[in-house]
Amino acid sequence: MSTIIAADIARLLARTPLLWEPLRGASLFISGGTGFFGIWLLEAILAANRERSLGCRLIVLSRDPSRFAGKAPHLAADPAVSFIEGDVRSFRFPDGPITHVIHAATEASASLNADDPQAMFDVCVEGTRRMLALAQEKRASRFLFTSSGAVYGRQPPELAHVPEDFCGGPDPLNVGSAYAEGKRAAELLCAIAARSSAARGDGLHVSIARCFAFVGPHLPLDVHFAIGNFIRDCVAGGPIRIGGDGTPFRSYLYAADLAEWLFTILLCGESGRAYNVGSEEAVSIRHVADRVADIASAVWPDRGRPEIAMAKQPAPGVVAERYVPNCSRAREELGLKPATSLDEAIRRTLIWAASDILATY
Repeated sequence: MSTIIAADIARLLARTPLLWEPLRGASLFISGGTGFFGIWLLEAILAANRERSLGCRLIVLSRDPSRFAGKAPHLAADPAVSFIEGDVRSFRFPDGPITHVIHAATEASASLNADDPQAMFDVCVEGTRRMLALAQEKRASRFLFTSSGAVYGRQPPELAHVPEDFCGGPDPLNVGSAYAEGKRAAELLCAIAARSSAARGDGLHVSIARCFAFVGPHLPLDVHFAIGNFIRDCVAGGPIRIGGDGTPFRSYLYAADLAEWLFTILLCGESGRAYNVGSEEAVSIRHVADRVADIASAVWPDRGRPEIAMAKQPAPGVVAERYVPNCSRAREELGLKPATSLDEAIRRTLIWAASDILATY
């Protein structure tokens, strides 16, 4: 584990002393446990497991466990972890009890969404159906589905922060909506499961985390996440390249905070209820690039401030697009708030990315 991540996890555990007790003696099944979300979930629960002697057992679904073992050997080798190799739509159910389930598979892959929208939709829907079937067969007590802010469709520019009761949605006739529509359908499956469980009285709580944008170690730096691309550009020496006009607004929650929010929603969230997960600090893409450049120049003063190259100039009179959540529900019902400022999140990610890239040579 890097020193950056070790310090993050230590801070997370220090501010959540009472969160982990429901996982004492638990059996936790995680899909998507080897992706960006999953790695942070594993870092957090395994550290809590050791520090508090929880005796929690983890079963992780992965398409390629051996590849993950090479990427994160300290996690793969933990004696509390076992792996099941398979596809989330068709994996075999493990033997033994399962008490908690986190369904975090199906990353927001822009390439899969564009190249094979049918596969993207099927992974979202059939994967969720399979995970719910696992939870029901094993009589699990808690189920968390990681959905997406994409379920809201295009955020109206006059709406500064989108709340959970916003009734917008993606265009169902646009095949590019496969990811968003898949998440919407998967949420419906979760709602049906929550209502059915309540009617049967079997105790399965199904909560939903609608996730927005994030930054932190292990964030892919070579896909469609703008802040990751900017950090990659800085580590490479610049310039920072903005593919558009820099006007869209985003917000970014740090990865360690994300892990805290997801475990809190799993263990404390209301059944059949969705919670936005993200930061409410709206920043334009151009502003993000500037902040990354400023922080990089402070981290590596001998390099100077990286230049910023924009592909387009903003068109006069065009209202900026937004993708920023209202997180009052998570704040008021679950006591959640970001613990890490955006500048500090960028700084930690820059340092981690530089050390990670150097370690590959």
